Amino acid sequence: MKNFELSVLDLAPVKQGSTIQQALHESMDLAQFVENLGYTRYWLAEHHNFEGIASSATSVLIGYIASGTQKIRVGSGGVMLPNHSSLVIAEQFGTLETLYPGRIDLGVGRAPGTDGYTAKALGRNPMTINEQFPRQIVELQRYFSSKNSDALVRAIPGEGCDIPIYILGSSTDSAWLAADLGLPYAFAAHFAPEMMESAFKIYHEHYQPSEKFPNPYTIACVNGMAADTDEEAERISSTLYITFLNLIRNVREPYSPPVDDMDAIWNPAEKAHLLQKLKYSFKGSKGSVQQQMTDFQERFQVDELMVASHIFDHEARKKSYEIIREAADALNQK
Repeated sequence: MKNFELSVLDLAPVKQGSTIQQALHESMDLAQFVENLGYTRYWLAEHHNFEGIASSATSVLIGYIASGTQKIRVGSGGVMLPNHSSLVIAEQFGTLETLYPGRIDLGVGRAPGTDGYTAKALGRNPMTINEQFPRQIVELQRYFSSKNSDALVRAIPGEGCDIPIYILGSSTDSAWLAADLGLPYAFAAHFAPEMMESAFKIYHEHYQPSEKFPNPYTIACVNGMAADTDEEAERISSTLYITFLNLIRNVREPYSPPVDDMDAIWNPAEKAHLLQKLKYSFKGSKGSVQQQMTDFQERFQVDELMVASHIFDHEARKKSYEIIREAADALNQK
């Protein structure tokens, strides 16, 4: 079984009875905690118009997290590129890389990270997204290149910065693009597991080596809720279930505390749908998580697991990442 890196995906969750400021402070505390545990990177995801997510100004939050950490890589998982000008993103991440050299990642996706009304407010044109997204990635590569110094439009800061670009996807479309451009590929298995196997197969079979990335590199984002016992892990997982159930029901509210009986909240159809969508969730005690990791890695052989943790209590969330780290270390040492 292939050894793998371990990283964190954070949405800066805003909880019921708390504040956005507290959510951001807890993200900083978590980043410092997982850095000490040896996690590879800490990514923040761009979302808009969600009361329970405070990571909308992703570049700003990356700078905040990088300022309070020392060695962990910090980046976007991702910036939803068609929401922005390529030049502005190049300048923002060029500034971050200048301030925190060798520690900044730029993960990019094409989805809006929000609803249709908000996507329109962001200035997106859905008719041109599939053409715009690949073109913007090439633009970013050009702006970051030192060879762009004679161009009429330059990214300053940004030009000459060594900022790795990762392509994010939840279907097979971006797998083709990542393979063609010779870039690392991260799949959103934490909410869209159905096409991951096909996407990774396409990516590996069609990968075109690039100067920065001579070999393919895959990241699978999964959910992680670990605790001392399987029963406690199941209970704290109810916050994740309620969060996704609210998306189905178009309910926008801060994260909910855990409950003892989800069957009193969802109906059988909702339960079946959600459990399928969340099938790649490492959940349980250390032993259970370790077995789930083993089964997953024997099948997918990814280079990196990125764990998203929707846990209400901050200390329980930190403990979950500690248990997951221990489980991963036990596997990688075999």
